[in-house]
Amino acid sequence: MPQSLFLDTLQGKCTDRPPVWFMRQAGRVLPNYMDMRDQYGFKEMMDTPELAAKVTLLPIDDLGVDAAILFSDILVIPEAMGMELSFEGKGPSFKVALKDVEDPNLFLKEQPEKLQHIYKAIDLIKQQKPEHIPLIGFCGGPLTTLCYMYQGFSQNLNFPDVIPALYRDTKVISKVIDRITEMSIEYAKNQVAHGIDAFQLFETHAGLVPSDIYQKLFLPSVKKILTAVRDLGVKTIFLPKGLGTGLSMVNYDLCDCISVDWQVPLEGVRQYVGNEITLQGNFDPRILQTTPEVITDHFNKYLEFGQKEHNWIFNLGHGLLPTIPVDNVKHLVNLVKDSDWKR
Repeated sequence: MPQSLFLDTLQGKCTDRPPVWFMRQAGRVLPNYMDMRDQYGFKEMMDTPELAAKVTLLPIDDLGVDAAILFSDILVIPEAMGMELSFEGKGPSFKVALKDVEDPNLFLKEQPEKLQHIYKAIDLIKQQKPEHIPLIGFCGGPLTTLCYMYQGFSQNLNFPDVIPALYRDTKVISKVIDRITEMSIEYAKNQVAHGIDAFQLFETHAGLVPSDIYQKLFLPSVKKILTAVRDLGVKTIFLPKGLGTGLSMVNYDLCDCISVDWQVPLEGVRQYVGNEITLQGNFDPRILQTTPEVITDHFNKYLEFGQKEHNWIFNLGHGLLPTIPVDNVKHLVNLVKDSDWKR
């Protein structure tokens, strides 16, 4: 692959500027994506390799970002474990949730063939993308995936039935976590086999449980998934949103890069994670709902940070919001590309 700012930074090389890409960049704010969604619907786009490939590549031209991320969803893992997924109404839901079955481990039936369309999409993306643009694969973290599987819907992101179950039915839930982990490893390794250039694990709801519970029940699974990818020579990124001071559990032994949410000051993250690991984030996406002047003002502190810290990828603290004007996103990309990083 020709020189990639993103991959060079992940490999610890000093680049002229930080690379820039955004979580949830393939959709939501892009007019071209919205036109496609109106025509096909989210689930059809996700399940059709040709459409998924097209959406994945939209931000390269429409926003000018330095990396593409696979257009898919973290809930493909529950689907591949026999759960019936729907995106009708206000977000994803499962026809039957694990909280409503007598024995979740008897209910779940692994069906890895349901992931084949995603590998076909990766093949198409690799054929169509610019050579210098890397492709990021991903899956959901074990806690986040479990939350949706157990609760069955996404409208209440507190997942009120999940945490009591962790305390009450620890042995049963631990076995479910193990099965999520094994399916995620198979999925991640197949993404690597089809040519992804980096892999991100999205633990969007890491902050739902006390950090000691996360360390005991979920961090071993995180390490298994990320190690399986690293062992194949692909760089790994871990996003533990809301983990707070629990970031002290994360270091270079776990992953190559830590993606930082907006709740933690970026300047202080090194004290938690050490000097070897690459940092990513943590621009607050809500700033992009304001004006170019406000965005520029907040960007300047990141410019100062990036002039001193070279082992860092510019990104958000979480994904782009659907209420963000696309021109504001383009403005931020141009700031990253056109500023003097003094490197």
